[in-house]
Amino acid sequence: MTSIVYRYYESGDEAAIVKLWNECLRHDPVTPLRFRNMVLLDGNFDPEGLRLAFEGKQLVGAVYSLRRLLPMIGTELEPDNGWITFFFVAPEMRRQGVGTRLMQDAFEFLAARGCKQVFFSSYAPNYFVPGVDEESYPEGYAFLTAQGFARLYSPVAMDYSLVRYAYPQEVKALKREREREGYEFGLAQDRDLIEVIKLAADVFNPDWGRAIREGLLRGLPMTAIHVVRHEGKLVGFCMHGGYEGVRERFGPFGVDPSQQGKGLGKILLHDCLANMRAQGLHGAWFLWTGEATAAGQLYMKLGFEITRRFHVCKKIL
Repeated sequence: MTSIVYRYYESGDEAAIVKLWNECLRHDPVTPLRFRNMVLLDGNFDPEGLRLAFEGKQLVGAVYSLRRLLPMIGTELEPDNGWITFFFVAPEMRRQGVGTRLMQDAFEFLAARGCKQVFFSSYAPNYFVPGVDEESYPEGYAFLTAQGFARLYSPVAMDYSLVRYAYPQEVKALKREREREGYEFGLAQDRDLIEVIKLAADVFNPDWGRAIREGLLRGLPMTAIHVVRHEGKLVGFCMHGGYEGVRERFGPFGVDPSQQGKGLGKILLHDCLANMRAQGLHGAWFLWTGEATAAGQLYMKLGFEITRRFHVCKKIL
């Protein structure tokens, strides 16, 4: 057998990486464009963090590790943290030490740059999945466990069919009641953007603010963002199409904690779903929420179904 050669990414490796990715990660395929946007053009991309294994000229394995070179708005560089967002080994090369060697190279890359812990794969902004899907990739989860990763929590992905969607009459009645109380619901306008981004980033997650800003810069229409105001103050928003321009991908979505418990989230959610259906979309989906959280419970009450479960994992270096 030809000896395995290990090295990091070099220009020209992209096609081989995408090809092997799609052979190995069959439930999560990528296109060359998506790989370029999510990996090569990421401000934190470091070629030395993308470790590759070759048998002759044939790529047989890869693992991608990174740490922050640029802080996200509202955060620091998180110098102690590193991330691994994907790994795979050709089926015929598994259980021969290729994956273990690649993963050890990734650990050494991160440790040499000061990281004290590594996560799979809760990296923002450019994660492909929130964690490892044990049902889809049982061998992958077992491999991570063998490499010293421990499960932290298990977010879920949910889907909602819009094929027979109709705006619920009881939600229409609730909306009219809230409007009589002075709440104003509508589509976002330029005057709303600063407040939407601030609410998303400061109250919920800095990555939400980034997603909204970058989505709009990529051409996300304002008609995809729903807002609610009370006494002139923006207190909630709901949108679709904010991530990678995928119109059926739902979120971000949030209501100011001081305004929760009044059904505003339910109204915003249905305003958004009705808008999506009117555009001819057949479904709404998102990748990441806590099953037991208030948001997760709201989604399930409204008919969203859990379609995948992921394990976010962590290893001390």
